[in-house]
Amino acid sequence: MLTSLYTAVSGLSANGVLLSVISDDIANVNTVGFKGSRVYFGDVLSQILTGIAGSSQIGRGVLVSRVSPLFTQGSFETTTSALDLAIDGDGFFIVKSGEAVYYTRAGQFTLDKEGNIVNPDGLILQGFLVDSSGKISGELGDLKIATTQSPAKMTTMVDIAVNLNASEEVLSDPFTLDGNGDSVMDDPANYNSSTTVTVYDSQGGAHEITLYFVKTGDNTWEVHYVYEDPANPGQFIEAGVQSLSFNTDGSLNDDGSSTPISFNFGTAVTSPQDITFNYGTGTGESPPGNGFDGTTQFASDFAVLNLSQDGYGAGSLKNITISQDGVISGVFTNGQTRILGQVALAKFVSPSGLLKIGRNLYAESFDSGQPIVGAPGTSGLGRVLSNTLELSNVDLAEEFVRMISAQRAFQANARTITVTDELTQELVNLRR
Repeated sequence: MLTSLYTAVSGLSANGVLLSVISDDIANVNTVGFKGSRVYFGDVLSQILTGIAGSSQIGRGVLVSRVSPLFTQGSFETTTSALDLAIDGDGFFIVKSGEAVYYTRAGQFTLDKEGNIVNPDGLILQGFLVDSSGKISGELGDLKIATTQSPAKMTTMVDIAVNLNASEEVLSDPFTLDGNGDSVMDDPANYNSSTTVTVYDSQGGAHEITLYFVKTGDNTWEVHYVYEDPANPGQFIEAGVQSLSFNTDGSLNDDGSSTPISFNFGTAVTSPQDITFNYGTGTGESPPGNGFDGTTQFASDFAVLNLSQDGYGAGSLKNITISQDGVISGVFTNGQTRILGQVALAKFVSPSGLLKIGRNLYAESFDSGQPIVGAPGTSGLGRVLSNTLELSNVDLAEEFVRMISAQRAFQANARTITVTDELTQELVNLRR
């Protein structure tokens, strides 16, 4: 009879643990990335009784075999921050504090004062870094983005598509700068048309170059390149001349782009700076084109159809985007986009064997096995969703049902102790 007391006590203890686990799940119903747990019960070794009818086994109670987290997928919530990340799959984010490595499903990340991507506790998100060529390498390290800048790119090519009016007259006066060298607009009779393009030097400085088109003969033109003298602000100089020739149908024959134009933008930058001005692929070039993919000469008004160049100034980081494969791209103020890194994910053969550290963190253990680290979308790691958070996978309705069941089990075991106590009292009273 006394053994029933200990059996009931084991039931109280086991169901008390169950109530604690349920309480923890309910308390974390709004914790991002939280995973609820399940309690596994097991019966205690039975007592063997031997009698006339043979041997019998009587259970000695219950014990908690294991408390295991449930890594089922939680629901998603859309947010406004690109650094809010969720994993649609079985992977874990890798975060690091010093030499300690942890794993988490909570993707609430921000930037610290040094530009590192960190979680609310300051642990740095780990990912694949970018090498010197701008490509993602296999090196795993701290993801740092805020201090990144986009360096300037010097202009080397300008693509131009204009229509030069075939009805224009050949000018008798040669193209010259005026006597003061400050403008050609004082003598508008020495060119037919003009347009301006902005180019960049090796430090990202912008310079305006004016292109003056001068008709020199039937189906032939010259382009004069004029820019401001960096040594004498307000004064203009001519960098060079380029010849264009056209066919009788208005198509481009040859634009003379094989010889670039040299500019001197000052001693502090790369000088001379050679820039190729491409007006299209002419029929007389090698290999020949159709002559209509760029500049043409038709009997219609002068028109600028396309004007582009391959340079740009320096820029600072303005915004970031994160793709589903974890690639972090930076959008800079100079209009350029550059890859800054890639979020790495880890996967475990037995995630239920991970050690709970608290603060939504897990640590590797002997039971979990070693992590499989890779890029999102590979090795079954799942994809990364930006502007999204994974909510707790706790189901309140299910937890309340489990709570009621655990409460009734706890009450029943307590009642067993009461009944056993009453029976024991009866035994004591037999002496009276």
